[in-house]
Amino acid sequence: MPVTVKTFSNVGEAAAALSSDRGARYFGGGTLVMRALNEGDLSISSIVRAQDQALLRIDASGPRVTIGAGVTFARILAERDFAFLHAPARSIGGPAVRNMGTVGGNLFAPNPYGDFAVALLALDAVVSVQGGFGARDIPIEEFLQSRERQAGALVLSVSCQKPLAAEAFHYRKVARIKPKGGSVITLAAHLPVSSGRVLGARIALGSMAQTQVRAKAAERALEGRPLDASSITAAASAAVEGTSPADNALASGWYRREIVGVHLRRLLSGQK
Repeated sequence: MPVTVKTFSNVGEAAAALSSDRGARYFGGGTLVMRALNEGDLSISSIVRAQDQALLRIDASGPRVTIGAGVTFARILAERDFAFLHAPARSIGGPAVRNMGTVGGNLFAPNPYGDFAVALLALDAVVSVQGGFGARDIPIEEFLQSRERQAGALVLSVSCQKPLAAEAFHYRKVARIKPKGGSVITLAAHLPVSSGRVLGARIALGSMAQTQVRAKAAERALEGRPLDASSITAAASAAVEGTSPADNALASGWYRREIVGVHLRRLLSGQK
């Protein structure tokens, strides 16, 4: 079946085209859409593109950073102000994928992919979208949980607070093929410390549920406590609570449940 390609000059027109056609898919870097087309996905009847430079905007001048949905991972790696995001960006595929893959597209990547979204979830990001309802901002946790219903909306940008200290943000991807393999599990933690205690703990996991999820029991184990061996052990023991990992070619759900606490302990302890 032929697929129509529609190119628009601004995000408003592109968003309108997406929201009015159930068979339309947005084409950013193409790493998801082209794979679906090559695999014969008959639900796609048209491709929507936008040449609006707003999708490529980055702003890291203040305490909060904004990244356009069309920004690639290669560009993230080229920006000094995004040093805290370099590890998650570097964990996305190989150079060819990082040159094409976009921040906005990664929000829709299914397991065992979507590693950058794990980092954004730990950083309490906000996703700006535009659709038939107009433009609005959605907390990333809400966006990910309703991702299937967001197919007709165009992601414009994501924004998050910069970690106040480099050691407050932790990221690890466990993969069988490094650096570009699919995720066995992915972990990210933002643990701001004030007066020696963790305040506002956020821990995110990838490949541990249908979509990226927070490890809320592990967060509670750390909240208000010093980040020491005792609290880290408690968080590691609680990491599996609320998860429902699936079996796939990379690992079984049982194996993921067994190792998530081990890797969270290593991550928070600064171990390799």
